[in-house]
Amino acid sequence: METYDWVNGMTSQEMKRLYMLTMKPTLQTRALFSDVTEDYVTPLEPQPYSIVRIRFRTGKNNASHVFLCINGERLLMEKKTTEGVFDYYETEIELDNAPINWHFLVESGRVHTFYDRRGVTRSEEAFYDFKLIPGFREPDWAKGCVMYQIYTDRFRNGDPTNDVLDNEYHYIGHNSQKAKSWDELPYDMDVRHFYGGDLAGVMEKLPYLKDLGIECIYFNPLFVSPSNHRYDIQDYDYIDPHIGKIVSDWGDLLSEGDVDNTKATRYIDRVTNRANLEASNKLFAELVTRCHSLGIRVIIDGVFNHCGSFNKWLDRERIYEGQPGYEEGAYISKDSPYHSFFRFHNDDDTVWPYNHTYDGWWGHDTLPKLNYEDSQRLQDYILRIAAKWVSPPYNCDGWRLDVAADLGHSPDFNHEFWQKFRRAVKQANPDAIVLAEHYGDPSSWLQGNEWDSVMNYDAFMEPVTWFLTGEEKHSDDFRPNMLGNTDAFWDAILHANMNFTEPSRAVAMNELSNHDHSRFLTRTNHKAGRASSLGAAAAGEGVSKPVFREAVLLQFTWPGNPTIYYGDEAGVVGFTDPDNRRTYPWGHEDQELIQFHKEMIRIHGACKELKSGSVMKLVSDYAYLSYARMTLDAVSIIVINNNDHAMEKAMSVWETGLPRDCMVQRLIETNEDGFTTEFSEIDVLAGRLHVELGPHSAMILRGRIR
Repeated sequence: METYDWVNGMTSQEMKRLYMLTMKPTLQTRALFSDVTEDYVTPLEPQPYSIVRIRFRTGKNNASHVFLCINGERLLMEKKTTEGVFDYYETEIELDNAPINWHFLVESGRVHTFYDRRGVTRSEEAFYDFKLIPGFREPDWAKGCVMYQIYTDRFRNGDPTNDVLDNEYHYIGHNSQKAKSWDELPYDMDVRHFYGGDLAGVMEKLPYLKDLGIECIYFNPLFVSPSNHRYDIQDYDYIDPHIGKIVSDWGDLLSEGDVDNTKATRYIDRVTNRANLEASNKLFAELVTRCHSLGIRVIIDGVFNHCGSFNKWLDRERIYEGQPGYEEGAYISKDSPYHSFFRFHNDDDTVWPYNHTYDGWWGHDTLPKLNYEDSQRLQDYILRIAAKWVSPPYNCDGWRLDVAADLGHSPDFNHEFWQKFRRAVKQANPDAIVLAEHYGDPSSWLQGNEWDSVMNYDAFMEPVTWFLTGEEKHSDDFRPNMLGNTDAFWDAILHANMNFTEPSRAVAMNELSNHDHSRFLTRTNHKAGRASSLGAAAAGEGVSKPVFREAVLLQFTWPGNPTIYYGDEAGVVGFTDPDNRRTYPWGHEDQELIQFHKEMIRIHGACKELKSGSVMKLVSDYAYLSYARMTLDAVSIIVINNNDHAMEKAMSVWETGLPRDCMVQRLIETNEDGFTTEFSEIDVLAGRLHVELGPHSAMILRGRIR
């Protein structure tokens, strides 16, 4: 029986027809998407007080309203375009000079949902908001750049005349030692054990790095130092002649058992003679020029939290005492111009000369802690160094900062100094980059006025290592519950990425291995321990190259800068340091692994979405991971099966923007038999893709959208 609604002035049948005409279909939550990439935020790196356009994607004709939720307001967005099965909503925001955070509210009839960096969600939580910092800009060259880390002493010996000699000087309980052969393993106490790798060797192998596809070299410290790692710097103004050029070479070596470095006159001449120092700086400038001519950038390591006990400012070893052109060190005399560079626990006149009471980093007397708060001269000196090496004639392209969060004696000063450091670097070279070593939340340093980004341990190295190997990044622990744990992988990635804005994430160093952690290939053997307990041979036992190739494929398809630790591409193994610092295996490289890296670098460079595209999570299962990297033009789908058995999966991919019926091309597949780049295509039917992968396999599939 038809009734009449006196409030709305319509009969029940008229009300039903109106409802049918105006009702919306069920909200297609899988069609909802936005992020902070250039397809959804324009411009991606806006200046303060400019206009930025923010976009949001919904299913076609599926949303009634889309709101941008920002600063406690809900701004109605306007539907601007329809492309395929999607509608795109936009709004413009006028910025001031402060960061902005936002999320979205989507309504479809009486249904609503929120959208933030978690994706579709029922709750609003500011922690997961999208973020943008006006004026935070990264150099274009550094976004998605393929980097190569070189530990110079272990890469290539190109000039034997500059090698550290047996008994050249004394350091940490023993005299210096020259390796008997390039292939011998590192010692347990390895800091004064040298193989002779140098800048001439790097220059000799630049064609290899260019052919590999490297776009930037990151050097571990190069400045004058008594150790092979050079994190105990002796002179920030000069490249160490032992990796540079020795033109004056006279004096005596120490007698066996002699520990008095004042008698190490051969060493003193090598590292204090201005002819050697200037020749080494000149060689380094030539190397950077050669790199730039090949399209390869250069980043150097800055160790500014502490120096070394050999440092000319302290001079505990009395290397510089009495040498022409050098002022007295703070260890030598209380009247030293460098006295304020260090904090002495006993500052009484009677403890000089040779005051041992200086503050050492973590108590190490070979690593004197620098005392910035009490020395404006020290601050000025390091800021000059910051600018010097990114300026002509050296023209380096940036700094990597060692233990950067530890510098200074308070958090407030730490932030104050890094702001000054950034200004000094950017004023000297606006296209230089500042990257920092950091564990934990780096967000307070990544606000656009201090560091550009970090070595990406928390949002890359650790989640990848746990998922693919079940190992901790030092190989100190194996956890079966983490191996193949896809949920733990995505949770770690999500929460660690909250500490980044897009500029920082785009240039983060994504490493599988480096000088502080075990080699990734070694982690694939699931052995927990170190060379000192398990033996060095164990680092190469039971390793899995297929799992390593899975990791490399993931590395080159993830946002940020894929960074290869020298020799990883050639199959080098090793437990954590010093075993991870084995020499590059010239003449017996793993050529298949090198070729695989070359192919991955080629694919990474050819597919824009792999450098700057959005990330979309697809199907997950135990030890099975899939995700898409996408722009509005193309989509790459990455599928990884780390199980020891084959897997078949059907996955929905229309959400990536691919046409519902199309073909995707296989760019590369790696499996237990090797890898292939042979042409192959797979159908996408009704928006779904069927993938078959063997055990310990991975592939990249690519399709065009327009």
